[in-house]
Amino acid sequence: MARDDNYDGPILEIENLSISFMTRLFEIPAVMDFSCTVMPGEAMGLVGESGCGKSTVALAVMMDLGKNGHVVGGSMRFKGRELTTMSNEELRELRGSEIAMIYQEPMASLNPAMKIGRQLMEVPMIHEGKSKEEAYQMALEVVSDVKLPDPARILDSYPHQISGGQQQRIVIAMALMSKPSLLILDEPTTALDVTVEAGIVDLVKGLGEKYGTSMLFISHNLGLVLDTCDRLCVMYSGEAVETGSIEDVFDKMRHPYTQALFRSIPLPGADKNARPLVAIPGNFPLPHERPNGCNFGPRCDYFEEGRCDAGDIKMGPIEGDQRHDSRCLKFTEIDWAEPIQASQDVEDVVLGEVVLKVDDLKKYYSVSGSAFGGGEGKTVKANETLSFEARESETLAIVGESGCGKSTLAKVLMGLETASDGSVVLNGVDVEDVAIEDRTVETVSQVQMVFQNPFDTLNPSMSVGNQIIRALEIFKIGNSHADREKRMLELLDLVKLPRTFATRMPRQLSGGQKQRVGIARAFAGDAQIVVADEPVSALDVSVQAAVTDLLMEIQRETKMTLLFISHDLSIVRYLSDRVMVMYLGHVVEMGPTEKVFAPPYHPYTEALLSAVPIADTSIEKQRIVLEGDIPSAMNPPSGCPFQTRCRWKTDVPGVLCDKEVPPMRTLSNGHQIKCHLAQDVLDRMEPVIKVSEDA
Repeated sequence: MARDDNYDGPILEIENLSISFMTRLFEIPAVMDFSCTVMPGEAMGLVGESGCGKSTVALAVMMDLGKNGHVVGGSMRFKGRELTTMSNEELRELRGSEIAMIYQEPMASLNPAMKIGRQLMEVPMIHEGKSKEEAYQMALEVVSDVKLPDPARILDSYPHQISGGQQQRIVIAMALMSKPSLLILDEPTTALDVTVEAGIVDLVKGLGEKYGTSMLFISHNLGLVLDTCDRLCVMYSGEAVETGSIEDVFDKMRHPYTQALFRSIPLPGADKNARPLVAIPGNFPLPHERPNGCNFGPRCDYFEEGRCDAGDIKMGPIEGDQRHDSRCLKFTEIDWAEPIQASQDVEDVVLGEVVLKVDDLKKYYSVSGSAFGGGEGKTVKANETLSFEARESETLAIVGESGCGKSTLAKVLMGLETASDGSVVLNGVDVEDVAIEDRTVETVSQVQMVFQNPFDTLNPSMSVGNQIIRALEIFKIGNSHADREKRMLELLDLVKLPRTFATRMPRQLSGGQKQRVGIARAFAGDAQIVVADEPVSALDVSVQAAVTDLLMEIQRETKMTLLFISHDLSIVRYLSDRVMVMYLGHVVEMGPTEKVFAPPYHPYTEALLSAVPIADTSIEKQRIVLEGDIPSAMNPPSGCPFQTRCRWKTDVPGVLCDKEVPPMRTLSNGHQIKCHLAQDVLDRMEPVIKVSEDA
């Protein structure tokens, strides 16, 4: 099949596509009546909650639905040729050469036993018949294109010898080797830090422009789609519910689900007290439980019985806009400019006494030389002289890239690790050198943890109620099983789960429901301090809003202190009272949220803020992409830990940054910064995020 590089029609046309998966009992419709068009050089974003059918559409374009998946209706045309009728041989020629796909987990696409150079060289050698020497030169060029340092060394490395962000760049390089006409990206940055994500986003946009590649970009992150795409398709329960240009969908949304999605994400201006998020009520329908008529009807504020559930609803054009369609009968009747009504007025939280005080905390790990093939042992400095306080009813956010020491700090607070030096005082009691097995039941119950992945933290063979009762038994709460059963039901009430869930098994719960069980279990012992380690990052945005507001509501009731570990600065800005920014084991900035999010910044905080995708077309951001990877904690740079990546380093005289760790200094009102920059330089800093004057 000859490649047609002069084709100028739509790269991809999907019309009324329906996909079903066949089981022994019945047919499960996964995608129904789905249509979209991708033009040459255009980037189309596909967004929606988990299970809405985004990845199924992508796999259908690759014609890779497995044994049980079948296209049962509609058509898919690539450069005018029908994909559904192509032979396996024709599809093999197409995949990897004209259509390429990048998956969420880079190691799923890389062979761990083969050097990277050989894996890249295979693409032109197989698809274009290039010689070994030509393929090597092409591999060198594409590794340079994806901005990886020392391409020759990278090509001679195995996948495990490079970082996650570098692995993802290699996968992108592999996909671009044959200069495909269509590149499908399925959540390509979900597992990466925001700073690495920013680099990948810039890279994908730049390479798309360089090679003229069209893109289908699958994501649940609306801010990321705004940064990367020209057009957008919003999916819900197997259907496209709204499609149009980025500007039309973001600024003139015309479907209740699109509106509900935007209301559940923390945009600048959202406030946990004055302007709280609005979670989408109810749950996402399972494929075999879809309602009649509009799939979103049971969760929609504008639902009209007898009309919205009377029959199938088709996509309809929105007058005045180009290629902007909505699957809603009432979009011309709804007041889309109506302001959000808060479900209830809440008062600002009053902070209490200090319950946790950490002074000069250090946590070092010794690694034997044998781990590196002999030689001297090394020391990993995971936490370096951390000092902070946390008060009753306060939310202290701890932010930073992977490897900065956030989770190590959490382990020390929990007693899963003991400190190497310094002190940790919990309610007046020193606990820094007391391991969890030596702590009293009361101390253990006072500090509890909510984990990132709700799927891995529940016992799959024990009912929800029994898991909470088990925690109550450990914390010696209640004098009898009946007492504990009563308290377990009260805890289900606390996290807003029906009491009938007590008899359910974890597999019968959604991700958001499992996380609520994890929160209920954390409060079994009346926890005074809750360490929440990325508690919403594995959840859909609509579920994130509900879980976040639940934590805030519990905090108001119980006056607990929340240590919120996250890399998502949007959610941090929304819910935290104070922010602590960590880099390579150091606290580099700390202060009230409004101070940390306004200039002057530590140069690292500035880069973090710039990297955060914001789903608002009225926001203008400085674009600061950090060069290089975070250094190893085993071999940190001398002087300031951030000096190898700092864009302000030339504003510091001499070699101060190279030689000396900066002192922590207070700027104003508890705002502290660990930086050598002089005050007049800090005063020149511009806001990273500001509202456009045209808005």
